[in-house]
Amino acid sequence: MVAQVDKAKSSPQLVISWEALPDGFQLEDEPVENTGQPVLAGVLREILEINGFFQPQMLIASNLGVCATLNGELVIKAPDWLYVPSVLPASGDRKSYTPNLEGDIPAVVMEFLSETDGEIYSEYSIKRTHPPGKWFFYEQILKVPIYVVFEPSSGLLEFYQLENGRYELKLPDENGRHWVDSISLFLGTWQGQKEDRTGYWLRWWDKSGKLLPWALEQLELERQQAAEQLEQQRQQAAEQLEQQRQRAEKEKQQKEQLIAYLQSQGIDPNTILGDQNT
Repeated sequence: MVAQVDKAKSSPQLVISWEALPDGFQLEDEPVENTGQPVLAGVLREILEINGFFQPQMLIASNLGVCATLNGELVIKAPDWLYVPSVLPASGDRKSYTPNLEGDIPAVVMEFLSETDGEIYSEYSIKRTHPPGKWFFYEQILKVPIYVVFEPSSGLLEFYQLENGRYELKLPDENGRHWVDSISLFLGTWQGQKEDRTGYWLRWWDKSGKLLPWALEQLELERQQAAEQLEQQRQQAAEQLEQQRQRAEKEKQQKEQLIAYLQSQGIDPNTILGDQNT
């Protein structure tokens, strides 16, 4: 699904500011529309962490309220997944995030389409009036460089990039992936199983096209590598034993040949070999 945006339509000027939330402000807890969404979001972060792509100054979160003040009214949206390259340290548990005030604008936001009727279009909403739609918020207020919309049930991945102030739908490369410059990785879809979920997933690939593993895959890879190393050590030990056996057999044959030769010459082998002939 591609959002239809009227680029020619003019609109009143927006007044955007980045203000701290008032003391004691209570954020509303948005219900999770699909139990698979936290798993999808968690995997994306997990892979970055275990493969060394996550740094302390970064912010990677899901369903975290991102705040802005639009024409004097507070706007809060909670993407299913977001990535911010650099943020200021939080004094406690981070319950919300205000760009420019607390750090960078998010470089990537993602929304996973819900199967709930009537909610599936919110990710494409360009509604300007308060509260504005998600599309409008990410594109016109935050100006997030990359906006990803993913439909887990079908594996449909829509990758939008901000160009000239508007989101443009980008086609994937020949491998069906998109390059995310701010993370220096490719993003694409993968079909398989993790935990109790079988279906489509969003995954990361490195510059060489290698699929980055998640934790269980990394453990299995390490187990296989350890088993292969143990098998190599066993084979090396067996080869060394065989070499020792062959050397001993060769020495035995040489000794027997020497004894036979001495005896053929009428020489007692014991006079020459001594204890070696026992």
